Amino acid sequence: MAELLLDAGDWIYRGEGAANLILSYTGSSLLFVGKVLRVQKVKKNGISCEELSSDLSVHEVLLWKEDCDLLSAPTREIAEHLYVQHVMRPLLGSNHVDAGVRVLVSTDFLEALGNNILSQRPSWRVDDADVNAQCNYALLISDHSVFPQALHDRELSISVEIKPKCGFLPCSRYISEEHAIKKSMTRFKLHQSLKLQQKKIPQLSQFDPLDMFSGSKERILKSIKDLFSTPQNNFRVFLNGSLVFGSLGGGKYITNVHHDKAFEDELKSVIEADDGTRTAYFLELVSEAVSRSGLLNRLLEVQKLDVYDIEGAIHAYYDVVSQPCVICKKLGEGKLSGRYSSVHSLPLIGSLKIVRDYLISATAKDLSLMISFRTREKVDPKSPYSVIFHESTGQSFDYKVSFIDLDMKPLEKMIYYYELDQKILRSYTKMMETIKPPENSARVEEKSIVEDVNGT
Repeated sequence: MAELLLDAGDWIYRGEGAANLILSYTGSSLLFVGKVLRVQKVKKNGISCEELSSDLSVHEVLLWKEDCDLLSAPTREIAEHLYVQHVMRPLLGSNHVDAGVRVLVSTDFLEALGNNILSQRPSWRVDDADVNAQCNYALLISDHSVFPQALHDRELSISVEIKPKCGFLPCSRYISEEHAIKKSMTRFKLHQSLKLQQKKIPQLSQFDPLDMFSGSKERILKSIKDLFSTPQNNFRVFLNGSLVFGSLGGGKYITNVHHDKAFEDELKSVIEADDGTRTAYFLELVSEAVSRSGLLNRLLEVQKLDVYDIEGAIHAYYDVVSQPCVICKKLGEGKLSGRYSSVHSLPLIGSLKIVRDYLISATAKDLSLMISFRTREKVDPKSPYSVIFHESTGQSFDYKVSFIDLDMKPLEKMIYYYELDQKILRSYTKMMETIKPPENSARVEEKSIVEDVNGT
């Protein structure tokens, strides 16, 4: 693939995650209009953001070769692209997954890009990582924050990015008794407690993924309203590609009166309604699109590939990498350790399937849903896009839904997932212990007082 003549000055900061930066195009080349560029980051200490080599390990090649022959992938970058094309796209639907195109980039371009966007990035992201100027490739993807046709027709478009998170409660028999809370409270809710204790979020979110995946229009609308109330890094709105609600780079964001009013004003060009009603009508529009698309049902099926939960899958991981199981060693030879003997007795092909399915599920639990809208005067029967008629405003909207952030999870991350799971549960247990004793003590004291009064 020939190197494209990219001008770093034409690309501006759009946002970033733990491992990648997203840049929007502002130039005039038809090759790049309506596109974003995704470039890898490297930590300040020189270690890649996943702390892995640029090549796939022998075990990773073994893990994925049945789904997409990664033996043909000379680098991790190429393997990740194949993963989106050959694993995630068939599962989620080719019409809703854009794998993007790999483009060759120069070190000079990446270094200039890093310098240009430095002042636009959150300071804590800057302190943590830089643009990885040693990468040979970047990924060119359609900009799903704008409606494709609106670019050509110069019409307004508005888009919403949603992180649906895990939409089911696990029921694996490999979950230990002391962690039974996982079977009745969503992972998102449990993780919120840890994040609050770590001061990574300023307040608990009211969002419950079970509402969004429920299939009930009322509960889906509630979930959208809850995300709007506490968006954190899970809800963003773009108007003509520019962020008008939410945060870039995963920074803290709290909805307040000022932001609500500002957003209400931004919606004037999109929602034809009186002041004070546009936000509510817009959230109804988003909810209707989520409900009508039916894509959450498909996404849930992929998430549910995680049958064993990390408490079971971690044992299969140690069999895949041919190492003694650290978890069983910690548990000892007692009853609890014996529970996992059935996993360790599986043939290698069985262990590979458990780990492969878990990592695919992890991608599905961590992706984003991008819903793009454009207003239209009348319904065109030839339009390739779905249409929503908003009864409250009398407007019709074209809409399309795409899945983004379909990263291949590194095999070694299985250990991270297990340790994070344990940390979340310890944090929740500790929190409950600090809440319960005062209540119990109060009841004991109250009972003692009553007994004294009755002379017993």
